[in-house]
Amino acid sequence: MNTVKTYKATCHCGAVEMKVTLPNGITAPSRCDCSYCRRRGTIVVETGLENMEIMKGAESLTLYQFHTETAQHYFCKICGINTHHKQRMNPNRFSINVGCLEGINPFDLGSVPTNDGINHPSDGDGS
Repeated sequence: MNTVKTYKATCHCGAVEMKVTLPNGITAPSRCDCSYCRRRGTIVVETGLENMEIMKGAESLTLYQFHTETAQHYFCKICGINTHHKQRMNPNRFSINVGCLEGINPFDLGSVPTNDGINHPSDGDGS
């Protein structure tokens, strides 16, 4: 069964608009407990870099990076909504803020697992 779904995703003020394709639909939504994500509380779904296109408002996006500066967190500089981020664990993937997907209420997804960002594998001692 083909579950490919394409969504319009927007920030709160509408300055940023994206087209997001989820090849398997909304599967495996998650959140993270790292210092940044736990403050945001965002529920995300993953997709490949090729499955997200900024349709409008690229100039309204601002980049935030911290710690290893590998992950790239994007948010609207007008309304402050985090729209997506390029992952630290897999930089070939975007995590999309489910709350930005039109027609989807992240609170309707039920129980959402939390990834252990506090003990991220990239923070190891290298041994």
